[in-house]
Amino acid sequence: MAEMRKTAEEARVATKGPCVTSLLRRAGLRPTRQRIALAALLYNRGHRHVSAEALFEEAVLAKVPVSLATIYNTLHQFTEAGLLRELAVDGAKSYFDTNVSDHHHFFVEGENAMMDIPADAVAIDLLPTPPEGMEIVRVDVLVRVRRKRQ
Repeated sequence: MAEMRKTAEEARVATKGPCVTSLLRRAGLRPTRQRIALAALLYNRGHRHVSAEALFEEAVLAKVPVSLATIYNTLHQFTEAGLLRELAVDGAKSYFDTNVSDHHHFFVEGENAMMDIPADAVAIDLLPTPPEGMEIVRVDVLVRVRRKRQ
């Protein structure tokens, strides 16, 4: 877990090609041109939550030649390598969080926006015993909010 936090912190400060390249290598990923370009897009603005479609739009604007399928594959590879955290909303929509530290989220309905909640702002007193041979890896809390109606 400490290694994953270190990788996340390195990801946070990675803004240029060489930094992104070493970040990918340390995560066990080959630094291809597309991975480098997508990692730069993901991490050059600090912690954020992004969907595959939004990253694809950013890539198009940045003139990065990449397909939506490649975006999905890359986001899942980054998640498996510990560089991102996937957040599923309603089972059909996923967001990818560049902050992989322990924390929770607000989901703003109607805006499709995610906001961080510090881990210590949520108290979870009782968890069920996991099934035989299993262990709890992480607990994700998603609090749905909406703007107050005037």
